Amino acid sequence: MAELTMRRKFAVLAICSMSLLIVGLDITIVNIALPSLRRDFDASPAGLQWSIDSYTIVLASLLMLAGSAGDRLGRRKVFQTGLVLFTVGSLLCSLAPGLGWLVAFRMVQAVGGSMLNPVAMSIITNTFTDPRERARAIGVWGAVVGISMALGPVLGGVLVEWVNWRAIFWINIPFGLLALVLARLFVPESRAARPRRLDPVGQLLVITALATLTYSLIAAPEAGWTSARTLVLFSVAGIATVLLVRYESRRAEPLLDVRLFRVPSFSGATATAVCVFGALGGALLLNTIYLQDVRGYSPLHAGLVTLPMAVAIIVGAPLSGRAVARFGPRPSLLAAGVGLTAGSLVMTVFDAGTSTGVLVVAYILFGTGFGLVNAPITNTAVSGMPVEQAGVAAAVASTSRQVGQSLGVALIGSVAAVTAAATTGAAMVATAGAAGAGEGTVSGPAGGGPVTMIDSTGAAGRWVVVAACAAALVLGLTTAPRSGRGGAAPAAAAGSAAGVVPSAGIPSAGVASAGIPSAGVASAGIPSAGVAQAGRDAVPDGPPRAGRPR
Repeated sequence: MAELTMRRKFAVLAICSMSLLIVGLDITIVNIALPSLRRDFDASPAGLQWSIDSYTIVLASLLMLAGSAGDRLGRRKVFQTGLVLFTVGSLLCSLAPGLGWLVAFRMVQAVGGSMLNPVAMSIITNTFTDPRERARAIGVWGAVVGISMALGPVLGGVLVEWVNWRAIFWINIPFGLLALVLARLFVPESRAARPRRLDPVGQLLVITALATLTYSLIAAPEAGWTSARTLVLFSVAGIATVLLVRYESRRAEPLLDVRLFRVPSFSGATATAVCVFGALGGALLLNTIYLQDVRGYSPLHAGLVTLPMAVAIIVGAPLSGRAVARFGPRPSLLAAGVGLTAGSLVMTVFDAGTSTGVLVVAYILFGTGFGLVNAPITNTAVSGMPVEQAGVAAAVASTSRQVGQSLGVALIGSVAAVTAAATTGAAMVATAGAAGAGEGTVSGPAGGGPVTMIDSTGAAGRWVVVAACAAALVLGLTTAPRSGRGGAAPAAAAGSAAGVVPSAGIPSAGVASAGIPSAGVASAGIPSAGVAQAGRDAVPDGPPRAGRPR
């Protein structure tokens, strides 16, 4: 590819950042619209969970496949395809006549979104070839996540309150069309010299495991945790996971290289990502219902109240990047675990009479912890990895964020779901959850039968969030490398000011197939490229021997 002018390079960066903006906005805006979706579609708690998880499950399942497709078919081509699908999916979501249609169209959005972020990161790494330029570009691109989270609740509140919930999907359409035209004009086409082979069997097993596990968690409150349906779904998820591990361990170019989990720092980083993003997904679900249903806030008011959390994330991310570059990932992980745990503990006292000051303290603590955690997760994931495996390691860590988001919404929403006898029939169903009138999202028959509701102030769901945050703190204590020495390349210093730890010598093809950033993050995972650090825990080179795992 011919050398691009600096002006064209920054045009490419702006286009790729625009793709991340619309994906991040979509997640945070949808959270603020959940009570409106419930009222318009008479949605059950499970239905609200699926309106979020249908997006994140598909996103998590297809991230690595989309990166490989970009390597093989052309990154600009796949990026433009993703923009088309995401834009069309947004239009369809705005026209959805029912909740089932909305869930289906959210999946269309997710297919497009999976093609945007990993491929956009690959385009950036191939456009900015100088390490310092690349570090700054990744920093700018990553900062967009914080901006999208800050804008999402407020913009979503304005649109939902002044128009209706359908307007939250309209906002994606002009951005998607503009990015599509600009990509055609400014983004050069590129491919990997040696793209990875496709792995359809591994892809099918990943989708089966994630979908059945999430479905079993969401359906359990109504079907019963020990019902035959729930147990069968759990069993299918377990079998699919076992088959995935056995199959992938025998492939020369697996979709998911299970040998990476032999490295303690990598396993710890992956588990930390699942815990943190699970806690975030569940906390946002409960918080949206709490602010609008229990406290009676309008969507706009709810968005403004949560703004301190978004600001804390924006402030914490660059501080974490600098700290990781200088001291290694351990201090940032520990500080993040303390902030998240402290914030989630404060949230356990939330009720209808909690003062606004207490809310703000909880949101600042939680947001600061979340802002600090992203850079060290990716850094820890690639610590001890040889350079040629760092991109794949960062990809799995990124995917684990989306998995955590999906499972957090499913598990915490279901644990918080309670069943009560409806004493006022249709009146209870109609009024519970209206401004200040109820304790959570309610659904059920109008004839006095049992009603399922998400109790947003109950102890069960809140304490699961605390447990997930505490687990992240323990993982930081036990698995994070104690020093960053040897892993911080000169480029790290250049990128630290931008809030990320830049990639040090990671081949662009590896990054392309990986999808380092966390797109869904639902709501807010700031992507960060990891520092490749060769160490004694390095995974053995070369493909596994055919017939048995290495």
